[in-house]
Amino acid sequence: MNKIKKILAANRSEIAIRIFRAAEESGIKTAAIYSKEDRFALHRFKTDESYLVGEGKGPIQAYLDIDSIIDIAKKAGVDAIHPGYGFLSENPDLADKCEKNNIIFIGPTKEILNRLGNKTSAKEVADEAGVSTIPSVKVNEENKKNIHDEVNKIGYPVIVKASWGGGGRGMRVVRSSDNLLEQIELAQSESKKAFGKDEVFIEKFLEDAAHIEVQILGDKHGNIVHLFERDCSLQRRHQKIIERAPAHFLEESSRKDICDSAVKIAMHVNYCGAGTVEFLFDKKNNQHYFIEVNPRIQVEHTVTEEVTGIDIVKAQIRIAEGAKIGEDPALPNQENIKLDGYAIQCRVTTEDPLNNFMPDYGKIMTYRSASGFGVRLDGATAASGSIITPYYDSLLVKVTTWAQSTDDCIRRMDRALREFRIRGVKTNLVFLESLINNDDFKSGKYNTNFVDTNKDLYNFKPKKDRASKIISYLGDIVVNGHPDIIGRTIDFNLNDPVTPSFENNNSATNYVEELIKHGPEKFSQKIKEKKYTLITDTTMRDAHQSLLATRMRTDDLVNIAEFYSNKLSDLFSIECWGGATFDTSMRFLKEDPWDRLAKINQQAPNILKQMLLRGSNAVGYKNYPDNVVKFFVKEAAQAGIDVFRVFDSLNLIENMKVSIEEVRLQNKICEGTICYTNDVTNPKENKYTLKYYIELAKELEKAGSHIIAIKDMAGLCKPSAIKLLIKELRNEISLPIHYHTHDTSGTSSATVLAAIEEGIDIVDLAMDSMSGLTSQPALGSVVSIMKQNHEDPRLDEVNIREASLYWEQVRNNYKAFETDFKGGSSDVYLHQMPGGQFTNLKEQARSLGITTDKWGLVANMYAEVNKMFGDIIKVTPSSKVVGDMALYMITNDLSPEDVLDPNKEISFPSSVVEFFKGEIGIPMGGFPEKLQKKILGNEKPLTKRAGSVLPSVNLDKEKENLETKHEEKISNQQLASYLMYPKVFEDFMVHRKTYSDTSILSTELFFYGPLPDKEYSLPIDKGKNLIVRYLAKGEPNANGSSSVFFELNGQPRTIEITNTEFSKNVATKIKSEEGNTNHIGSPLPGQVAKIFVKEGIKVIKGDRVLVIEAMKMETTINAEKSGTIKKIYVSSGDNVETKDLLIEIE
Repeated sequence: MNKIKKILAANRSEIAIRIFRAAEESGIKTAAIYSKEDRFALHRFKTDESYLVGEGKGPIQAYLDIDSIIDIAKKAGVDAIHPGYGFLSENPDLADKCEKNNIIFIGPTKEILNRLGNKTSAKEVADEAGVSTIPSVKVNEENKKNIHDEVNKIGYPVIVKASWGGGGRGMRVVRSSDNLLEQIELAQSESKKAFGKDEVFIEKFLEDAAHIEVQILGDKHGNIVHLFERDCSLQRRHQKIIERAPAHFLEESSRKDICDSAVKIAMHVNYCGAGTVEFLFDKKNNQHYFIEVNPRIQVEHTVTEEVTGIDIVKAQIRIAEGAKIGEDPALPNQENIKLDGYAIQCRVTTEDPLNNFMPDYGKIMTYRSASGFGVRLDGATAASGSIITPYYDSLLVKVTTWAQSTDDCIRRMDRALREFRIRGVKTNLVFLESLINNDDFKSGKYNTNFVDTNKDLYNFKPKKDRASKIISYLGDIVVNGHPDIIGRTIDFNLNDPVTPSFENNNSATNYVEELIKHGPEKFSQKIKEKKYTLITDTTMRDAHQSLLATRMRTDDLVNIAEFYSNKLSDLFSIECWGGATFDTSMRFLKEDPWDRLAKINQQAPNILKQMLLRGSNAVGYKNYPDNVVKFFVKEAAQAGIDVFRVFDSLNLIENMKVSIEEVRLQNKICEGTICYTNDVTNPKENKYTLKYYIELAKELEKAGSHIIAIKDMAGLCKPSAIKLLIKELRNEISLPIHYHTHDTSGTSSATVLAAIEEGIDIVDLAMDSMSGLTSQPALGSVVSIMKQNHEDPRLDEVNIREASLYWEQVRNNYKAFETDFKGGSSDVYLHQMPGGQFTNLKEQARSLGITTDKWGLVANMYAEVNKMFGDIIKVTPSSKVVGDMALYMITNDLSPEDVLDPNKEISFPSSVVEFFKGEIGIPMGGFPEKLQKKILGNEKPLTKRAGSVLPSVNLDKEKENLETKHEEKISNQQLASYLMYPKVFEDFMVHRKTYSDTSILSTELFFYGPLPDKEYSLPIDKGKNLIVRYLAKGEPNANGSSSVFFELNGQPRTIEITNTEFSKNVATKIKSEEGNTNHIGSPLPGQVAKIFVKEGIKVIKGDRVLVIEAMKMETTINAEKSGTIKKIYVSSGDNVETKDLLIEIE
């Protein structure tokens, strides 16, 4: 016996640590080697001593430097070297050098390594021992020219294998002679890099075979034992993923035959040490064929240890010391080696199964592993803060489970894998879960091709990783701020709005139930029969759209909805959806509008939910094909909308008919809408007269409307006008009338009260704290007057005040979005700007650098544009056209005279071009001919309704395309969102994938970020809350990243966030030269959305060259001269400023 005192592990990472543990338990000191790239690796610190190996060499070559390893071993005074697996573990030169330097090599002798480490000579040993082998041919320089003939004798398919090493390196399946030589060269190259030798051979490839290997131990006294077999069939590209012991599908007779064959080969060479004899088991004829011997410890040795109770690494050490099998507790004889239960090992790697298993590198931000009875972990780099480098194998940790039955063992592994939480790098955990839960895996119906050919294994959902994504969002807000908040004044304290308390009201009014019971026709007639005026509360949509730039978040709406359901159930409806809130919820708030509707409906199921529908524009800013509009209406109805206020921005009945018909088909209430402008009492009015509005109402009734809505979007209707209008409508139509206005002028309460006096059926009002200015008149104030002077509207003033107090608290958190519009303004009678547009246009102006003090210029220009366009009805989207043109003229210093000048070249905003083309309809009186000609040029305007000439969308195909693109199931609601706003939807999906569902964040967190050292509870799912505390932010590093420090569920978490300000490209952009017709400059600040040309192509004056997008406005830039595109200075997605040089023409 030669007792070892000190072992050097000539390896790295997990196997090095495994060797250290076995040595320490045996009372043996240890030493490690490490490459420069591994200087922070964990195995360095799990040993008594560690030394830099292969100084000046690459990360792989350092561990292959035999001379350096021997020098370190001598310097460290070790008396044994353990090579582990991979690298030099099968290299006879290392064993030879050890022998020459009187160092024990823990492994077979150099003679055995020469015979068995080389796969070609190992096959010869098997033949000598009488064990069946697979036909093969050696590859060398001499026979390369005739290799095709040799391989043809074997027959395709074949597999090219590295003669040395393992781990699937240097292996290539070849199915035809076409690429044989190429695959040989690739295998040689890979083998050289991995094992230092480029020898390869070729053998017949069995299509339906299991990979079975037998663990053997041989001592220096001629004794050989086997530790039974392992099933290693589950491989991806010949690299093992999951190993099992024993192979549960083997019959006992087959097991005995395979194990006996392994012992026979080992006996033939007088094997000494631990090794693995590997076979392919042909499942068709139950025959096994020898393929190779791995004369070393294997990665998967853990499963054998679990089912036999034998520590194989300790056994290696004892054998090297000269212990005899059967006389040492670590080396039992064959009779005492029994199988006990079943074991599975999964290799958790830093590979991305969604990206063709590409290895991932970086810093592990979070690491939480599995544990518990029957679970074993073997790893090295698996810890929070560990750096995964690109230089080595992607193995992170080996998970081994044991149980008395295969089913229990699988269930235990499933549990263990699901316990892991690894963040910062991608892993194959979800793929492993998919694999072990596969029915064929459970039953053993698989072969070595199973993983590569079974597509079902790849149908898995990646981990949500919501915690990491959410704090990444918070970190980004901490470092960069919210883009909507940057530059705004925040001089207020945020609060957590308190919802008023209430008791469930079992007798609450349920108009939803009545609508279902009676149907929309009878229900609307019942409204008309009521002796009092009903009220719609607009706070949840139009009020916040008008006052707060549509930035109010879903939670703030949902939190009060149940109070409404119980205490304000006599409201006719709550307007809570549609209009601008649809796209802005995705665009700015990163919320799903359908989710908002579902949550409100859940909390207030008894109150009618009302939406604003823009007729053939649905909730968009353009016309859609009829089948898209119908699809959207159907989805909205099924999602919980009860009342559809259908309007057209130009009062065109034909643009509303499709929507009206679909609303009726869905058995919902349709409010056919008149958009009101100018003044019906003005004797000089000759366009939008009383007769005009009465005829509209009659057509809407004929078209199938259940209610007639008057949409006074700018608040222009005065008390005398509303009385006249209602009186005449009563004489001409039989439907209830619903009045909507805005209080921009400051006098609209008088108009609402006049309407009530005239017997109006329903009016729109907003809760007091959300009323006035560009919103609706105050609900509480009007109700108080109604109770005194009119029929009681059945709404309790105390409940109204409690709701108003809640909305006051909510509004405080959105002060950053408030305009400086402090009171009523008679200017509205001049510019006629809709209340809902007023705040949003200010936001657009702000983003373009138009300051508040210049707002009067915007208002005046808006009025001028309206006149130029022929005095049109102004409501979304027609109002947007006017607003876009007004801002465009201001930012480009254009006057109405410039626009009307036929000789001045102007690149009109896209929305203006589309409007004059007739894409949203033809306004009353038509288009100004000269202006239309200038804007359209040679392009022909539409002569029919746009929706009727637009081709129908193949909804199934669009859905299929989306599912393919996003690799997930797409709902009809998501499809509807995409059809309305493709780019906004795509950006929203990217946000969700990047940051998860940020709607779970409070308004404070979403817009302003967390306060230092304040604890936040974030509900990510039912019964699941994240406890988050923001600690500190680091300064930007050289790469422009800042470290943000959090506590997540009590554990430290650091994330790296790119500091956008620090990382900005400071290079000055080239500006276009004034008057240089070769230069195409940006007419406004924005983002390059599309580029239509390439360098070197010819363009003609007027050709589209690119599109600039700013906020919701797209501007097409046209070539101002004919010529050739000399240079393009921008790319799609680039941000540009006014006059930045975009394109140069020559």
